[in-house]
Amino acid sequence: MPLTPTGRLVADAAAANHGLAAFNVITVEHAEAIVAGAERAGLPVILQISQNAVKFHGGRLGPIAAATAAVAELSTVDCALHLDHVEDLALLRQAPAHRFGSVMYDGSTLPYAENVAATRDAAAYCHEHGLWLESELGEVGGKDGAHAPGVRTDPGEAREFVAATGVDALAVAVGSSHAMTSRSASLDHALIERIAAAVPVPLVLHGSSGVPDDELAAAVRAGMVKINIGTALNIAFTGAVRTVLAGDDKLVDPRKYLVPARDAMADAVAHFLTVLAGR
Repeated sequence: MPLTPTGRLVADAAAANHGLAAFNVITVEHAEAIVAGAERAGLPVILQISQNAVKFHGGRLGPIAAATAAVAELSTVDCALHLDHVEDLALLRQAPAHRFGSVMYDGSTLPYAENVAATRDAAAYCHEHGLWLESELGEVGGKDGAHAPGVRTDPGEAREFVAATGVDALAVAVGSSHAMTSRSASLDHALIERIAAAVPVPLVLHGSSGVPDDELAAAVRAGMVKINIGTALNIAFTGAVRTVLAGDDKLVDPRKYLVPARDAMADAVAHFLTVLAGR
């Protein structure tokens, strides 16, 4: 079926008091696994390609975006295409041509006033081109430099930021951390409730791979809507590859380990989707 606008899927999830998972695509196998897991769960999903993934593909957005869109359009469930953690405005401007429904503009490395100005410009461009825009206030942990563990988003500042920029969704820092390989993060659910009450747009949780199931479910109840998941798929993928290769040191056909790796990611996708839907 045709790609579904991201904003529509997020609005539907918010209206139903459900979470909506957005999974990171790095390879075509990731896209295939995300769609397979969503079909198994019978739930909509967002496939997102980050600026870092584009760098992995030699700085070329077109091929991985085209492949991801093609996989998504063959799905029996609603799928949206999202361009994630974009700091390069030249990359952001490529989104309409490659059929993205949304972009996350990341100005968190900038001082607050500069973040507001840059995000406002990004929102104006996106809205002129029919794109839904997510942005970030408060540094989410787990990345060197701009992102520091322990930082939290202030609800009042969040309200001001949304009003000043016109963004459609806000990623906030409430205790999660990017690139966690253990599911041990503890979220500040009272803070989520306060931010959700302060801003008129859906909230986004980054670094969700490190958050246990019960914490994710509680975060959705507190007001989170879009839930970003990346590392959990890579853990499943790499674990399956290691298992297969450990069992046969003569194996050279990548299909022999990519099939179980793709299946393992699909299992993870189906699991997260059902948790966020409250099943």
